[in-house]
Amino acid sequence: MASHGQNEGADRVSMSTIVFSVQRLIGALLFVGLATSAGAEPLRPYKDALFGYGRVLQEADGGDFRIIDYQELRDINARDQIPERRVKRAYVSLGVKNGQVNETLDLGGRTLDVTRVGPDRGAAFTVIFIHGRGGDRRLGANDFSFGGNFNRLKNLALANGGTYYAPSVRSFDAAGVTDVAELIRFAAKGSGGRPVILSCASMGSFICWGIARDKAAVAALGGMMVMAGVADPDFRRSAAYGAQLPLFFSHCSQDNVYPAETQITFYRALKAKNYPARFVLFETGSHGTPVRMTDWREALNWFLDR
Repeated sequence: MASHGQNEGADRVSMSTIVFSVQRLIGALLFVGLATSAGAEPLRPYKDALFGYGRVLQEADGGDFRIIDYQELRDINARDQIPERRVKRAYVSLGVKNGQVNETLDLGGRTLDVTRVGPDRGAAFTVIFIHGRGGDRRLGANDFSFGGNFNRLKNLALANGGTYYAPSVRSFDAAGVTDVAELIRFAAKGSGGRPVILSCASMGSFICWGIARDKAAVAALGGMMVMAGVADPDFRRSAAYGAQLPLFFSHCSQDNVYPAETQITFYRALKAKNYPARFVLFETGSHGTPVRMTDWREALNWFLDR
């Protein structure tokens, strides 16, 4: 016959098991609720009043094509403490650095230097930014350049359970494409298949168009962004075109590196085939204007809500 102490101990074990089971059930329900909310609601804002688009000068395609008012005196001189070098303090929140690391990833025997902001596992979404010629991971990690727009992206990622990668791309040829394809697969696997958005600026757009031919990488992507980049005349032959991978373009009307007209023609050819694409054109501005002025939250919401 069990003693009173033995019965009491058994009751405690039974109660602990029940409490643990209830807690686990509540946790599971909360996780499902959060996952449902994350899928149904847009990303929580971060300083939208400072980073949102200005006046819309022209609109077409049901809002998918927009020309946005851009003024250097307002959008650079009034925004930066040191024009084009250091944004005013109001535009950044540096607590994001607590979630930032520099690391070298081993990706299938290939190494890649990256700056990562956010978790390396379980991200709700992932953004990968590819710099242009002469850049490295420091460009996409700089909190104060480009009007603080990368700091905003970091904060959007952390506040919404996402992860941001800024890799150092060694070349813009097939080898560079392979490196980025491996990073995409790594991010998708680590997040359990949640959306990965690839964004490419300037010459980095060659990486985007190379990735568009990689069927496995395309399958892991939720969309691609091309900022002040080149057009791809053979895109309709790519895996991305076949998969109808959403594309977001941003450019400026006076880009003297890659003319806006070429990219606009490309976009219009896609829209004529009902391809999922958006285009934001900044009236005037220089080659770097799209990196400074693209509204990350609006662009990401467009991808994630699809």
